[in-house]
Amino acid sequence: MTGSLDASRTDAYERDGFLFPLDAMTADEALAWRHRLERAETDYAAGDRAKPLSHYLAGGGSHAVFPLASDLCLHPVIADAAESLLGPDLMAWGVSFFIKEPGDGKVVTWHQDLKYWGFGETSDQVTAWIALTPSTVENGCMRFVAGSHRRRFVPHSETGARNNMLSRGQEIAVEVDEEEATDIVLAPGQFSLHHGMLFHSSGPNRSNDRRIGIAIRYVNPNARQVDGSKEHALLVRGVDRQRNFIHFEAPRSAFGASELALHEEIMRSKTSANY
Repeated sequence: MTGSLDASRTDAYERDGFLFPLDAMTADEALAWRHRLERAETDYAAGDRAKPLSHYLAGGGSHAVFPLASDLCLHPVIADAAESLLGPDLMAWGVSFFIKEPGDGKVVTWHQDLKYWGFGETSDQVTAWIALTPSTVENGCMRFVAGSHRRRFVPHSETGARNNMLSRGQEIAVEVDEEEATDIVLAPGQFSLHHGMLFHSSGPNRSNDRRIGIAIRYVNPNARQVDGSKEHALLVRGVDRQRNFIHFEAPRSAFGASELALHEEIMRSKTSANY
Protein backbone atom coordinates (compact mmCIF):
# COMPACT_ATOMS: atom_id res chain seq x y z
CA MET A 1 0.00 0.00 0.00
CA THR A 2 1.27 3.48 -0.86
CA GLY A 3 0.10 6.67 0.74
CA SER A 4 1.51 9.03 -1.89
CA LEU A 5 -1.03 11.69 -2.82
CA ASP A 6 -1.91 12.48 -6.42
CA ALA A 7 -2.30 16.03 -7.72
CA SER A 8 -6.04 16.15 -7.11
CA ARG A 9 -5.52 15.36 -3.44
CA THR A 10 -2.65 17.76 -2.90
CA ASP A 11 -4.72 20.46 -4.64
CA ALA A 12 -7.64 19.70 -2.31
CA TYR A 13 -5.34 20.01 0.70
CA GLU A 14 -4.00 23.35 -0.52
CA ARG A 15 -7.56 24.58 -1.06
CA ASP A 16 -9.21 23.33 2.13
CA GLY A 17 -6.31 22.96 4.55
CA PHE A 18 -7.20 19.35 5.28
CA LEU A 19 -7.70 15.99 3.60
CA PHE A 20 -9.65 12.89 4.69
CA PRO A 21 -10.27 10.00 4.85
CA LEU A 22 -6.99 8.32 3.95
CA ASP A 23 -6.30 4.63 4.55
CA ALA A 24 -3.22 3.67 6.57
CA MET A 25 -4.11 0.14 7.71
CA THR A 26 -6.93 -2.35 7.92
CA ALA A 27 -9.41 -2.38 10.81
CA ASP A 28 -7.76 -5.53 12.16
CA GLU A 29 -4.35 -3.87 12.08
CA ALA A 30 -5.74 -0.79 13.85
CA LEU A 31 -7.20 -3.07 16.52
CA ALA A 32 -3.76 -4.66 17.02
CA TRP A 33 -2.25 -1.19 17.52
CA ARG A 34 -5.02 -0.41 20.02
CA HIS A 35 -4.29 -3.62 21.94
CA ARG A 36 -0.60 -2.72 21.98
CA LEU A 37 -1.44 0.68 23.47
CA GLU A 38 -3.78 -0.74 26.07
CA ARG A 39 -1.27 -3.39 27.13
CA ALA A 40 1.25 -0.60 27.66
CA GLU A 41 -1.32 1.34 29.71
CA THR A 42 -1.87 -1.70 31.93
CA ASP A 43 1.85 -2.36 32.33
CA TYR A 44 2.55 1.27 33.16
CA ALA A 45 -0.21 1.42 35.76
CA ALA A 46 1.25 -1.66 37.46
CA GLY A 47 4.64 -0.01 37.98
CA ASP A 48 5.90 2.48 40.54
CA ARG A 49 5.70 5.65 38.47
CA ALA A 50 6.26 9.22 39.56
CA LYS A 51 4.10 10.75 36.83
CA PRO A 52 0.84 9.69 35.20
CA LEU A 53 1.01 8.08 31.78
CA SER A 54 -0.87 11.05 30.29
CA HIS A 55 2.22 13.19 30.97
CA TYR A 56 4.04 11.18 28.32
CA LEU A 57 1.24 10.43 25.88
CA ALA A 58 -0.52 13.78 25.62
CA GLY A 59 2.31 16.30 25.82
CA GLY A 60 3.80 15.99 22.35
CA GLY A 61 7.02 14.10 23.09
CA SER A 62 5.69 10.53 23.24
CA HIS A 63 7.78 9.41 20.25
CA ALA A 64 10.91 9.87 22.38
CA VAL A 65 9.76 7.59 25.18
CA PHE A 66 7.18 5.16 23.73
CA PRO A 67 8.11 2.89 20.78
CA LEU A 68 4.49 2.61 19.62
CA ALA A 69 4.51 6.35 18.91
CA SER A 70 7.81 6.33 17.03
CA ASP A 71 6.71 3.27 15.05
CA LEU A 72 3.62 5.13 13.88
CA CYS A 73 5.76 8.12 12.83
CA LEU A 74 7.65 5.75 10.53
CA HIS A 75 4.56 4.01 9.14
CA PRO A 76 5.23 4.02 5.38
CA VAL A 77 1.71 4.95 4.25
CA ILE A 78 1.37 7.84 6.68
CA ALA A 79 4.89 9.08 5.93
CA ASP A 80 4.20 8.82 2.17
CA ALA A 81 1.25 11.18 2.55
CA ALA A 82 3.25 13.67 4.61
CA GLU A 83 6.08 13.50 2.08
CA SER A 84 3.66 14.35 -0.71
CA LEU A 85 3.00 17.68 1.01
CA LEU A 86 6.35 18.50 2.62
CA GLY A 87 8.95 16.86 0.38
CA PRO A 88 11.36 13.93 0.81
CA ASP A 89 13.18 15.27 3.88
CA LEU A 90 10.79 14.60 6.72
CA MET A 91 10.90 14.75 10.52
CA ALA A 92 8.43 14.02 13.30
CA TRP A 93 8.50 16.99 15.68
CA GLY A 94 5.65 15.93 17.97
CA VAL A 95 3.29 13.05 18.70
CA SER A 96 0.26 13.35 20.98
CA PHE A 97 -2.37 10.80 21.97
CA PHE A 98 -5.90 12.19 22.14
CA ILE A 99 -7.92 9.64 24.12
CA LYS A 100 -11.49 10.44 25.13
CA GLU A 101 -13.02 8.05 27.60
CA PRO A 102 -16.77 7.37 27.44
CA GLY A 103 -18.67 10.16 29.13
CA ASP A 104 -15.60 12.03 30.41
CA GLY A 105 -16.74 15.31 28.85
CA LYS A 106 -13.35 16.12 27.35
CA VAL A 107 -13.37 18.54 24.41
CA VAL A 108 -10.92 20.44 22.23
CA THR A 109 -12.00 24.02 21.67
CA TRP A 110 -11.54 25.90 18.38
CA HIS A 111 -7.89 26.81 17.91
CA GLN A 112 -4.97 27.08 15.49
CA ASP A 113 -2.08 24.74 16.28
CA LEU A 114 0.67 27.00 15.00
CA LYS A 115 -0.39 29.76 17.37
CA TYR A 116 1.33 27.74 20.12
CA TRP A 117 4.14 25.91 18.36
CA GLY A 118 6.58 28.78 17.95
CA PHE A 119 7.16 28.18 14.21
CA GLY A 120 5.29 31.24 13.00
CA GLU A 121 2.83 31.11 10.09
CA THR A 122 4.49 28.39 8.02
CA SER A 123 3.34 25.65 5.66
CA ASP A 124 6.42 23.54 6.37
CA GLN A 125 4.38 21.27 8.66
CA VAL A 126 1.35 18.96 8.57
CA THR A 127 -0.50 16.92 11.18
CA ALA A 128 -1.52 13.35 10.47
CA TRP A 129 -4.32 12.27 12.83
CA ILE A 130 -4.71 8.47 12.98
CA ALA A 131 -7.84 6.77 14.30
CA LEU A 132 -7.34 3.52 16.24
CA THR A 133 -11.06 3.43 17.04
CA PRO A 134 -14.00 4.85 15.10
CA SER A 135 -13.98 8.64 15.17
CA THR A 136 -17.57 9.80 14.84
CA VAL A 137 -19.79 12.75 15.64
CA GLU A 138 -21.11 10.81 18.64
CA ASN A 139 -17.69 10.20 20.18
CA GLY A 140 -16.17 13.60 19.44
CA CYS A 141 -14.46 13.51 16.05
CA MET A 142 -12.47 16.51 14.89
CA ARG A 143 -14.15 19.38 13.05
CA PHE A 144 -12.39 21.59 10.50
CA VAL A 145 -13.31 24.90 8.87
CA ALA A 146 -12.30 24.63 5.22
CA GLY A 147 -10.03 27.39 3.98
CA SER A 148 -9.36 28.87 7.43
CA HIS A 149 -5.66 27.97 7.08
CA ARG A 150 -5.34 30.86 4.63
CA ARG A 151 -6.08 33.36 7.39
CA ARG A 152 -3.42 34.89 9.62
CA PHE A 153 -3.27 34.13 13.32
CA VAL A 154 -6.46 35.19 15.08
CA PRO A 155 -6.65 36.17 18.78
CA HIS A 156 -6.86 33.31 21.28
CA SER A 157 -7.73 33.21 24.96
CA GLU A 158 -6.65 30.73 27.62
CA THR A 159 -9.62 29.47 29.60
CA GLY A 160 -7.87 26.89 31.77
CA ALA A 161 -11.03 24.78 31.56
CA ARG A 162 -10.50 21.35 33.12
CA ASN A 163 -12.49 19.54 30.43
CA ASN A 164 -10.32 21.03 27.66
CA MET A 165 -7.67 18.64 26.32
CA LEU A 166 -5.41 21.54 25.30
CA SER A 167 -2.66 22.45 27.74
CA ARG A 168 -4.12 25.75 28.93
CA GLY A 169 -7.62 25.62 27.51
CA GLN A 170 -6.62 27.62 24.44
CA GLU A 171 -9.56 28.90 22.42
CA ILE A 172 -10.06 31.18 19.44
CA ALA A 173 -11.36 34.51 20.77
CA VAL A 174 -13.35 35.37 17.64
CA GLU A 175 -16.62 33.81 16.56
CA VAL A 176 -16.40 30.59 14.52
CA ASP A 177 -19.42 29.67 12.38
CA GLU A 178 -20.22 26.08 13.36
CA GLU A 179 -22.31 25.70 10.21
CA GLU A 180 -19.14 26.00 8.13
CA ALA A 181 -17.39 23.11 9.90
CA THR A 182 -16.80 19.64 8.44
CA ASP A 183 -17.04 16.57 10.69
CA ILE A 184 -13.92 14.43 10.18
CA VAL A 185 -15.43 10.96 10.49
CA LEU A 186 -12.82 8.19 10.33
CA ALA A 187 -12.91 4.41 10.56
CA PRO A 188 -10.23 2.55 12.53
CA GLY A 189 -7.03 2.59 10.49
CA GLN A 190 -7.89 5.77 8.59
CA PHE A 191 -6.26 9.15 9.04
CA SER A 192 -6.65 12.79 8.14
CA LEU A 193 -4.14 15.52 7.34
CA HIS A 194 -4.46 19.14 8.42
CA HIS A 195 -2.52 22.39 8.26
CA GLY A 196 -1.38 24.02 11.49
CA MET A 197 -3.20 27.28 10.73
CA LEU A 198 -6.56 25.54 10.27
CA PHE A 199 -9.43 26.26 12.67
CA HIS A 200 -10.31 22.93 14.31
CA SER A 201 -12.03 21.51 17.39
CA SER A 202 -13.75 18.37 18.68
CA GLY A 203 -16.67 17.60 20.97
CA PRO A 204 -17.20 15.19 23.89
CA ASN A 205 -17.40 11.41 23.70
CA ARG A 206 -21.04 10.42 24.15
CA SER A 207 -20.51 6.81 23.08
CA ASN A 208 -19.88 3.73 25.24
CA ASP A 209 -16.31 3.13 23.99
CA ARG A 210 -13.02 5.00 24.02
CA ARG A 211 -12.13 7.34 21.16
CA ILE A 212 -8.42 6.91 20.48
CA GLY A 213 -6.61 9.19 18.06
CA ILE A 214 -2.90 9.90 17.60
CA ALA A 215 -1.62 13.16 16.11
CA ILE A 216 1.79 13.12 14.42
CA ARG A 217 3.26 16.56 13.69
CA TYR A 218 5.53 16.28 10.67
CA VAL A 219 7.88 19.07 9.58
CA ASN A 220 10.46 19.51 6.85
CA PRO A 221 13.91 21.05 7.41
CA ASN A 222 12.69 24.53 6.48
CA ALA A 223 10.60 24.71 9.65
CA ARG A 224 12.37 26.33 12.55
CA GLN A 225 11.67 27.57 16.04
CA VAL A 226 11.29 31.37 16.08
CA ASP A 227 9.85 31.65 19.59
CA GLY A 228 11.71 29.57 22.15
CA SER A 229 14.75 27.31 22.30
CA LYS A 230 15.87 24.90 19.59
CA GLU A 231 13.63 21.84 19.54
CA HIS A 232 14.01 18.10 18.96
CA ALA A 233 12.75 15.94 16.10
CA LEU A 234 12.94 12.35 14.90
CA LEU A 235 14.28 12.04 11.35
CA VAL A 236 11.74 9.97 9.40
CA ARG A 237 13.10 10.19 5.84
CA GLY A 238 15.80 11.90 3.83
CA VAL A 239 18.33 14.30 5.30
CA ASP A 240 18.24 17.48 7.35
CA ARG A 241 20.74 19.93 5.91
CA GLN A 242 19.24 22.94 7.68
CA ARG A 243 19.84 21.56 11.18
CA ASN A 244 17.11 23.65 12.76
CA PHE A 245 16.28 20.73 15.07
CA ILE A 246 18.17 18.48 17.48
CA HIS A 247 17.83 14.90 16.22
CA PHE A 248 17.13 11.95 18.49
CA GLU A 249 16.86 8.22 17.92
CA ALA A 250 13.66 6.22 18.25
CA PRO A 251 13.30 4.80 21.79
CA ARG A 252 14.65 1.31 22.36
CA SER A 253 12.38 0.57 25.29
CA ALA A 254 9.19 2.01 26.74
CA PHE A 255 9.82 4.55 29.50
CA GLY A 256 13.45 3.57 30.07
CA ALA A 257 15.74 5.83 32.09
CA SER A 258 17.46 7.43 29.09
CA GLU A 259 14.13 7.80 27.27
CA LEU A 260 12.56 9.52 30.27
CA ALA A 261 15.48 11.95 30.56
CA LEU A 262 15.22 12.85 26.87
CA HIS A 263 11.46 13.33 27.17
CA GLU A 264 11.90 15.86 29.97
CA GLU A 265 14.46 17.75 27.88
CA ILE A 266 12.05 17.80 24.93
CA MET A 267 9.17 19.05 27.05
CA ARG A 268 11.29 21.86 28.51
CA SER A 269 11.98 23.03 24.96
CA LYS A 270 8.30 22.90 24.04
CA THR A 271 7.35 24.82 27.16
CA SER A 272 9.81 27.57 26.23
CA ALA A 273 7.83 28.04 23.01
CA ASN A 274 4.53 28.39 24.94
CA TYR A 275 3.34 25.00 23.60
